[in-house]
Amino acid sequence: MKVIFVPVADRPECVVALNTAFDLGASLGASIVGCHIRSHTEAPASQALSLSLLMGAGAEAQWHAASKSGDVKKSLAAAKQLFAELAGKHGYELLRRPRAEPGAVWVEKVGSPDKVIGIMGPVADLLVVSRPPSKGGSLAQLFLTASLLKSHRPVLVLPQKKRRNVGKRICIAWNQSGEAAQAVAAAMPMLAQAERVTIVTCGSQSRPGPKSGHLSAYLKYWGIQSKHVSTPGRDEAREIVDVYEASGSDLMLMGAYSRSRMSERVFGGMTEYMLRRSSIPVLMVHT
Repeated sequence: MKVIFVPVADRPECVVALNTAFDLGASLGASIVGCHIRSHTEAPASQALSLSLLMGAGAEAQWHAASKSGDVKKSLAAAKQLFAELAGKHGYELLRRPRAEPGAVWVEKVGSPDKVIGIMGPVADLLVVSRPPSKGGSLAQLFLTASLLKSHRPVLVLPQKKRRNVGKRICIAWNQSGEAAQAVAAAMPMLAQAERVTIVTCGSQSRPGPKSGHLSAYLKYWGIQSKHVSTPGRDEAREIVDVYEASGSDLMLMGAYSRSRMSERVFGGMTEYMLRRSSIPVLMVHT
């Protein structure tokens, strides 16, 4: 991983996302791209958010209201200052342009989150965002959904409050699917540095696709040892979280799934649970 992309605003959850991104960047030798996104101040409603059907009108209204307020310049300056301060705290040099060596790059973009992330996300190796709070948080949900649906890259979804470490002990939710395999491939630089890797499967492994043993063998080619834990599969989401906690993991790795891949409008049960109801760091890939 060479490029970690973080949407930035002057908010507490962005402090968590940036600190985690800089920590990961330091261990992986990656640059951090901090991006402040604001709406066109005179954007017509008909050209608003393509995710509005998914998110509802509330998030769209909040997004445009924030950009039309008199505090746009103040918000931009505060976000830029936050990024610079945390970059310095983590020993990152601020760069004007990309280079091979790790650095911190600040960018400012005008447009809706889904359009900007749809451009910037695919040319990053990892996106880092915060999980919306249990009540409210429609704007945070907007950035999370845009990251998952528009980047087609791995997205690290963090709790609102900082955890000490992320990525030292990784739990892989394995269901023999292509999405799960893509998540493993995308996270290989992190898996290679992990101190412990746990593979959890729920119920029978009779469906088509590689079983946990095949995954374990593949990881060994990379010098990664893993432990497999099988659960009954009666309550998959709860069982996966239980294994995550029992194994002392600090990051869940899984594919992201939607009920309708054609419309991409509603996430499926497991993904929805991990995004909305759990409180653990999750790295997902939605293809």
